[in-house]
Amino acid sequence: MPFPVIIFAVAIFFLLASSIKILNEYERGVVFRLGRVIAAKGPGIIFLIPLVDKMVRTSLRVEARDVPPQDVITKDNVSVQVNAVIYFRIVDPVKAVVAVENYLYATLQFSQTTLRSVLGQVELDDLLAEREKINIRLQEIIDRHIESWGVKVTNVEIKHIDLPQEMKRAWAKQSEAERERRAKVTHAEGEFQASIKLGDAARVIAKDPIALQLRYLQTLSEIATEKNSTIIFPIPIDILKPFMRPIALPESEEPAKPEQS
Repeated sequence: MPFPVIIFAVAIFFLLASSIKILNEYERGVVFRLGRVIAAKGPGIIFLIPLVDKMVRTSLRVEARDVPPQDVITKDNVSVQVNAVIYFRIVDPVKAVVAVENYLYATLQFSQTTLRSVLGQVELDDLLAEREKINIRLQEIIDRHIESWGVKVTNVEIKHIDLPQEMKRAWAKQSEAERERRAKVTHAEGEFQASIKLGDAARVIAKDPIALQLRYLQTLSEIATEKNSTIIFPIPIDILKPFMRPIALPESEEPAKPEQS
């Protein structure tokens, strides 16, 4: 076979190979014909006109990108460093290719500026306590602005909030003071409830004095279980009154009077 024919056959083979493209299920190909957008094609086999058509491959899968840490000054003038993660995907391949030069770079840059702007309008307490609401607000703002690029933001999450050291110490002191306050309140409530129960017990004993004697005996039993050799136990004087009464002697046993001389 002549050499020119071989070269021609090889050139035809490469032209045909370059005109056939295979796209996966999650991919789309934006086809340009002589510089004009034809359509977004795929998935499957795509046939292109050699030297005329050009295809830009895009992915429809959700992408997760880290938003670099941003120095933010909150509404109450506290300097913090915040980083986040953004989840987004292409919903219109043609806009993602034509409307913006690099949709990934543009989305990340806009996310950084939006993060600083939104967090600068909230106080530190709200930033720490209402993170979910701030995430939703960030998502709405970013999604509304990059919608014209054919990109949809599915979620935005604040990952980490780095507080200054002096602020961490202040928060630690505040938390310790709050725990002490709760402990004192709990102790006071316990003392109040115990005083109510003691008052009820005193009223019951006042109505029936025998209950006090039974309580003494119960206490004596509890002390005896401790294997003590000597027990000092207070006994009400009322218990000993029957034994302290004078005993009357019979008349026959009265002592004789001494005789007078």
